[in-house]
Parts: sequence; structure tokens; C-alpha cells
Amino acid sequence: MLTFPEIDPVIFSIGPAKVRWYGLMYVLGFICSYYLVLYQIKKNKLTELGKHFENINFMLIVSLIVGGRLGYVFFYNFSYYISHPSEILATWQGGMSFHGAFLGTVLGGIVFCWKNKLNFWSSADVYIVTIPIGLGFGRIGNFINAELFGRVTEVPWGMIFPGGGPLPRHPSQLYEALLEGVVLFGLLWIAKDRKFPSGYMVALFLVFYGVFRSFVELFRQPDVQIGFLFDHITMGQLLSSLMILSGLFIMALRKGKSITQNQRS
Repeated sequence: MLTFPEIDPVIFSIGPAKVRWYGLMYVLGFICSYYLVLYQIKKNKLTELGKHFENINFMLIVSLIVGGRLGYVFFYNFSYYISHPSEILATWQGGMSFHGAFLGTVLGGIVFCWKNKLNFWSSADVYIVTIPIGLGFGRIGNFINAELFGRVTEVPWGMIFPGGGPLPRHPSQLYEALLEGVVLFGLLWIAKDRKFPSGYMVALFLVFYGVFRSFVELFRQPDVQIGFLFDHITMGQLLSSLMILSGLFIMALRKGKSITQNQRS
């Protein structure tokens, strides 16, 4: 059994304002995504996307935050927030959903690309390969906060989490940081230079993320306010299964498009 490293979730305070590790993880994720997308734009001479780079970044960040919060409200704790609507905007209290954040950024991206006459699929492919970095940082933030821990276990690396009872649990946040962060980023970063039709990076992300998340959910403690759905699966597995199906559908949808056609369509 390993000892949980007690790290203060607050890095420092300035008066009533507090800078937290979890918030810093978001910032690091945004910064890494910013420069990796910029690198791809310059390397591949994506002139049209480059013209709108700063504006689309702002749109996606806002969409991610709004979608992540609303996703948590509707997918994970709707009964509570319908009775306490004033707390929906209280993001500092915690509660963000990746699935909601993903939907938010997709919708925000579609709207932006439509208004500015950009190819949504090729633009999305550029951004999607950088998302795992933010996911990895976010899961490290969850670990520091001692939240979203795993189920009770007897493995040697089990940890006793504050608020998790007296028994050791899987450090499932670190499993997710590895699979959804490091491994998924490596797979997508390598695949991005292959001759795939546009939209395939989005599809690959959906499939691989869905598989990795569904696997880790086998070790992660289900959300206490939801528990198991149909006595066997978690909300995370249900939503991730929909992502896998969506990814396979996009592959079938985009398969008939040639590379050249996709750059113009």
C-alpha cells in the first residue's frame, strides 16, 4: 500500500483569491494545446485556420468551460441542481464533466467554422490531437484534490484517500492520466501525419478515448449520487460507449472522401 501524498490543493492565496492546482492544470492544458495547434498550422501552412486562430481559441475555451459545467449538471447531478439552480454557476465548488466539455467544444467549433466558412472537419482534426494533454493534466489535478478515486483494492499500489474511507483504493486518476493523456496523445500525434480523410482524427479520438475511459471505469468508484446504472455500468461507461459509436459512425461517414476533396469541402 502506498501513502497518499498530501498536497495542499491551494498553491497560494492573495487575500480572498486562491490559486489552486486544479485550475493551474487547466491553464497548462490550454497553453500546451495553443502551441501545438500553432505548430501544426505553421508546419502544414493552414492559412485560413491561422487567420482565425486567436478567435477560435477564445470560442473553444468558453465552450469547453460552459459545456463542462452544464454536462456535470445534467449528466451527473441534475436532481440536486434543479433544486439549487443558483449553484449552477458556482464552478469554484467543483463539478466538471469531460463529456459535456467535449460536446460544448464541438458545438462551439461548428458554429465558429460555419460563421467563418472554415472546414469543420479539418479544423477539428488539428485541435483534437492536443486534447489528451489537457486531459492528462486534469486527471493529475483530480489526484491532487483526492477526488474521483478508485474502488477498494488489494493491489500493492492502492492508496487510502482522504474521504475515501479506511481501505486502500485504486489511484484511478493516475490510470486515466496515463491512458487518456500520455497514451492517447502519442497515438493521435503519430496518426495525424497519415493520409487519412479529414475527420478521422476526431473519429480516432472518440473511439480510443471511449475505450480507455470505459476500461478505467472498471477501477473507478462510481459517482455516489448516481451509483451503477442497470446494476452494472457507470455513467462514464454509458457516455463513453456513445462516443465509440459516434467515432465509428464518423469513420464510415468520412471514408468515401478523398484527401484532396476534404481539404476543399
